[in-house]
Amino acid sequence: MEILLFNTRDELIRVSLKHVVYFESEGNYSNVYFSNGAKATILYSLANMEKLIDEKLRGKIQPFIRIGKRYIVNSSCIFQINTLKHQLILTNFDAPQVYTLSVSKEALKKLKEIYTITR
Repeated sequence: MEILLFNTRDELIRVSLKHVVYFESEGNYSNVYFSNGAKATILYSLANMEKLIDEKLRGKIQPFIRIGKRYIVNSSCIFQINTLKHQLILTNFDAPQVYTLSVSKEALKKLKEIYTITR
């Protein structure tokens, strides 16, 4: 999988997309959560992050799915969709880290439909 590099005046952040569980919007920043529990904050809005990922993975299988205004998730890490509790549970099964995201019921229903149709 591809590598994204974010270079600022003070640091360089290397993001290996195969280790990303999800991206979370925080205004003009995006938090990146990795399968080993690490987290990085990057000065890119989620919309810009989505464009960057699309450009980097152009012509390849796109594992990342935008969920609402707040998240981009790695579809291979989706473990459970719970519309009643408004929760999306993510893990990559290689590390003990499990992430629980609060997502709108409508967004989870759409996601669940995608998986039901492709099954």
